[in-house]
Amino acid sequence: MHRFRFTLLLLLAPAPATAQAASPRADACAAPEHHQFDFWIGQWDVQLPDGSQAGTNRIEPILGGCALQESWSGAAGGTGYSYNVYDRSRKLWHQTWVDSQGNLLQLEGDFADDRMTLEGESRDSTGAPILNRVVWRMTAPGRVRQLWETSKDRGTTWTVAFDGRYIKR
Repeated sequence: MHRFRFTLLLLLAPAPATAQAASPRADACAAPEHHQFDFWIGQWDVQLPDGSQAGTNRIEPILGGCALQESWSGAAGGTGYSYNVYDRSRKLWHQTWVDSQGNLLQLEGDFADDRMTLEGESRDSTGAPILNRVVWRMTAPGRVRQLWETSKDRGTTWTVAFDGRYIKR
């Protein structure tokens, strides 16, 4: 009987203060910087500049609004996900992209002049470095353009890798 009471007391005892202190604050990501990329939230049909369908994309806030999750589905197959977060300690945005082809892309940058610009280095199939620059900007209500460019000469010249026109569903 003593064991039962002791077990019951342990189960009913309040959580230690350290566990309570570790719980997230409701306003942890309330600062305006955490919401600079909110214009990208939504369900989108994505077209190429010629009007052909590139795919669909769903961008949704997660973790109490502290991050955005992207769920891409390409018209020709292939899927990908990204996680986007404002890093308040470094005062910049970070994106980690992974896809069904085994690609990883990590980008960082900021929001300025009504554009989100993220850059990062990757490698081509030979191991040579490639600089990636992706710019998102709202072009009209319910419309976003994503322009991804790559450079093999450290940014002297750029080649368009993807030019997506997002149309909100």
